[in-house]
Amino acid sequence: MLNQIDLSRTDLNLLVLFEAVVEERHVGQAAGRLSLSPSAVSHGLRRLRRLFNDPLFLRTPKGVVPTERALDLAGPVAEILARARVVIGAAAPFDAAISTRRFTVGAPDGVSAVFLLPLLAELRRHGPGIDISVRQILPPRAVTTTDSVWEPVLADIEARAMDIAVVPADKVPARFTSRMLYEEDFVITMRAGHPFGEDPTLDAFCRMQHLVVSLTGDAHGFVDDALAQQGRSRRVVLTVPNFMVALAIVADTDLIAALPKTLVAMHAQRFNVVSMEAPLPLVHSHIRAIASKAALMDAGVAWLFEMLGRAVTSQISLAGNRLVPPHQTLPRR
Repeated sequence: MLNQIDLSRTDLNLLVLFEAVVEERHVGQAAGRLSLSPSAVSHGLRRLRRLFNDPLFLRTPKGVVPTERALDLAGPVAEILARARVVIGAAAPFDAAISTRRFTVGAPDGVSAVFLLPLLAELRRHGPGIDISVRQILPPRAVTTTDSVWEPVLADIEARAMDIAVVPADKVPARFTSRMLYEEDFVITMRAGHPFGEDPTLDAFCRMQHLVVSLTGDAHGFVDDALAQQGRSRRVVLTVPNFMVALAIVADTDLIAALPKTLVAMHAQRFNVVSMEAPLPLVHSHIRAIASKAALMDAGVAWLFEMLGRAVTSQISLAGNRLVPPHQTLPRR
């Protein structure tokens, strides 16, 4: 039988210190985050090195770098602390007005750019001490169906790697709770004055140079699937890993891109881009907030789930006034 480690001889606060140094990569910044002195953090690191029999962090001119052992420990330690926080947080009634919890929301940036500002506004009013971490998620390849592409995200929700996911999803397993936040279409987006705006035909579309948002750099997307059904193809000049970068590049080049309509409506004026309906059918999706039913037993997660829905409802109401009517471009500045 294996000998069990006597946890009574181990200060579990060292794991909190370890997490802070891993995330900050700097002893002084970790000390500030934990309201400790740098010397106290250094002392804790010495104890951690003895505990794990490894240097854990190597000093550099700009801070510290974790060793391979520290990187291996980072995931399990984060999971242990996350579970401990849930258990302790559930022990007392959740009060958003005084809570200092941090929640993690996963979403593609084309979705988080829609809900983040209104969500932060709700938090300022109702939960000023609550912090949010946003985890960028995209499918490994653009697809025409959302039935299975988000299965890895569902696994992450169950593992509590994130509290809530906001993704395009048509079907959600019964062990999850979902809330439809808004419907999304894709529009063709380009810089103001782009020649495609004057000749938005399918032939012209295929002649244009295109940008695709792809996490892996795969240049084949759902637009290519739609074109192939009509015996057409296009040239993808560039792939980028997120939608906001796509907006910035489209604004200053002759590239065009199929981007989420709500995202473009919200940020078109800032980037000076215009958009129009595509000359062929593209993906229509339902953006849903998803959480596990087990997680929603946590009053804090349930509260955030409700706040997220409220924030998106207000944002979509405002964005609706800026959406591009079919076959029209946004006004040029």
